[in-house]
Amino acid sequence: MENSKTFLCISNYFKGADFLINLKKLGNKVYLVTSEKLRDKPWPHQYIDEIFYMEGQDVDWNLEHLLLGVGNFMKSTKIDAIVALDDYDVEKATYLRENLRIDGMGQTTGRYFRDKLAMRMRAKSCGIPIPAFCSLYNDHDINTFADTIEAPWVLKPRSEASASGIIKVFDKESLWIHINEMGNNRFKYLIEQFKPGDVYHCDSLISESKVIFSLASKYLATPMEISQGGGVFRSANIKYNSEDDKAIKKLNEQVMKGFGLKHGATHTEFIKSNDDGQIYFLETSSRVGGAHLAEMVAEASNINLWNEWAAIENGLVKESKYILPKVKKGYAGIVLTLSKFQHPNLASFSDPEVCFKVPLEYHAGLIVKSDKQERVLELLEDYGNRLANDFTAVVEQSKVTNLH
Repeated sequence: MENSKTFLCISNYFKGADFLINLKKLGNKVYLVTSEKLRDKPWPHQYIDEIFYMEGQDVDWNLEHLLLGVGNFMKSTKIDAIVALDDYDVEKATYLRENLRIDGMGQTTGRYFRDKLAMRMRAKSCGIPIPAFCSLYNDHDINTFADTIEAPWVLKPRSEASASGIIKVFDKESLWIHINEMGNNRFKYLIEQFKPGDVYHCDSLISESKVIFSLASKYLATPMEISQGGGVFRSANIKYNSEDDKAIKKLNEQVMKGFGLKHGATHTEFIKSNDDGQIYFLETSSRVGGAHLAEMVAEASNINLWNEWAAIENGLVKESKYILPKVKKGYAGIVLTLSKFQHPNLASFSDPEVCFKVPLEYHAGLIVKSDKQERVLELLEDYGNRLANDFTAVVEQSKVTNLH
């Protein structure tokens, strides 16, 4: 096919079908590397030239084996681009690009989008407001932090996705108990001041080092709250051109410029402090947001982040200009919970604003859209209560013991 390019996509999770499909529709050869555990997932096989499987998941892949396999593949096939579809794949993609000298994000820049300590150090050097933090390398530095920064604090794994593995700590004695439990793995964590406030996320597309699309949304129940205490996850985009909307989008542009992302999709989180009203950077990622936030963004804006990311990658390797489709300024929100039913019957959620039902087993979730934000928030409140009463699975929250 004329001007066909070859893409190697990496995903540890079953996601990104729209990306793979659009990449193929744009006239390219599409190869996928994924986990053996995902062999039976309904990948869009008709749009994928070949799938390669690796043992293990998340951080378990043997990178030397991956490099050897891709290196052997390149004996007969030229790879034009490598794309990481999930958080855990960023290191794998940057490792391959560095070793095989393929254009794209390298390992140093990649750390800004995966390593929470690197994120904070980079943000600090760029003058981006962030909560006080400290690495866990040096005992004196830790003690100084604990003595000068007001508790509570959170211990965060540097390389986990989302709110996984976060431990909230309320005093210095408890802090050192947790650090000592980590043993030689303590360097894989950081400590940060916990700032109560509203948490926002900004979902963006980047082309030629510029933010060309962004949608600011507010978690009505945050990922950390859900992971720590269970319940119903909710999020909705905020009022366009409001003070928070403008401030978050401006700060998001500072992050992308400071972190050096040249193209792709990003999901970035911020917190508006209850104490001083300032918006602080929390963390970012060079991928489409999870928990079906992409579908929520699409319903609000008519922008499918997966599709457009694929088009941006396609234009990059073909040296053709990417043009963003017309953006709608509507409102959408998502409500999602773990369900005690394998296939929950959501027929009673029948308002005309319902536009998407989450297809996952043991999950109950919906997306609603409207021209009016007030209607979206009203439905999310109602649906959240109904899901909690009738569908939510109560899962005992175990203590974090996997201090890897």
